[in-house]
Amino acid sequence: MREIDWANLSFGYEKTDYNVRINFREGAWGELEVSSSEYLNLHMASTCLHYGQEAFEGMKAFRGQDGKVRIFRLEENAARLQSTCEGIMMAELPTDRFREAILKVVKLNERFIPPYETGASLYIRPLLIGVGAQVGVRPASEYMFVVFVTPVGPYFKGGFSTNPYLIVREYDRAAPYGTGTFKVGGNYAASLRAGKKAHDLGYAAEFYLDAKEKKYIDECGAANFFGIKDNTYITPLSSSILPSITNKSLMQLAEDLGLKVERRPVAEEELATFEEAGACGTAAVISPIQRIDDLDNDKSYVISKDGKPGPICTKLYHKLRAIQYGDEPDTHGWVTIVE
Repeated sequence: MREIDWANLSFGYEKTDYNVRINFREGAWGELEVSSSEYLNLHMASTCLHYGQEAFEGMKAFRGQDGKVRIFRLEENAARLQSTCEGIMMAELPTDRFREAILKVVKLNERFIPPYETGASLYIRPLLIGVGAQVGVRPASEYMFVVFVTPVGPYFKGGFSTNPYLIVREYDRAAPYGTGTFKVGGNYAASLRAGKKAHDLGYAAEFYLDAKEKKYIDECGAANFFGIKDNTYITPLSSSILPSITNKSLMQLAEDLGLKVERRPVAEEELATFEEAGACGTAAVISPIQRIDDLDNDKSYVISKDGKPGPICTKLYHKLRAIQYGDEPDTHGWVTIVE
């Protein structure tokens, strides 16, 4: 194995030793299989290739100062995958089988879990696809669940620092009551053009308003949005936002810190009133927002006047990371220690 420069890892794919797979055939999930191949053998008429029966999750494992390996909120990811399966009519994987696969793949690839002080982690990617061969739009009869892992560094190059975002109106990520609340590849494919436009103009990511009225905040890039003002943590309520496990965790930590928490529709104009704001998700944890530009209306909502992350974002970020790495007690039972 080549020497990995842990401190300078980017957020991308690195080959590891093993992945795990479970097949669903004839109405039942089979035994867990271990593979060292990076490839899947798919029928060309698989429903994942034609009708979008594809779902995935994003999770992380962390090596603590005590040497123990911790996985963050495993059961929440299992539940969200089950919700997606219900939404796009795939066979649901039970939580105990999800857990079995995650623990197995992390143990098998333990040498790829970055050391404690590097700021890197082991990214875990569970993937569930329809592999039954058919032509005609209906759910498959066969599915494959695959989990691979890869060591990753920070999602944004600058790590925990403020970033500029661009409001993009001409593209929608997801429609109300569509697949926005499910973690399916189609939502990400739908975001590629908006993302490219934002990046080409020098922004960290695109910022979406609701698809119906273009009045309310939805998501920022592939992440949930939150704003802070008057000692309150505010995050949008919408029928097309992915329920972020990181956002759910931050809401709880905000309450623990004595903040009020509001989940409600947030009008675009309200951006002008936030003292702090951030994009949050598994990959970045929190990416504090420097400003949000609305080029269509020649407006800029400057959130961080000095260009630095605000005190509450900073506190929440360090608190969540401390729980993930085992530096602070896990009072909410979020962490699974890999024995």
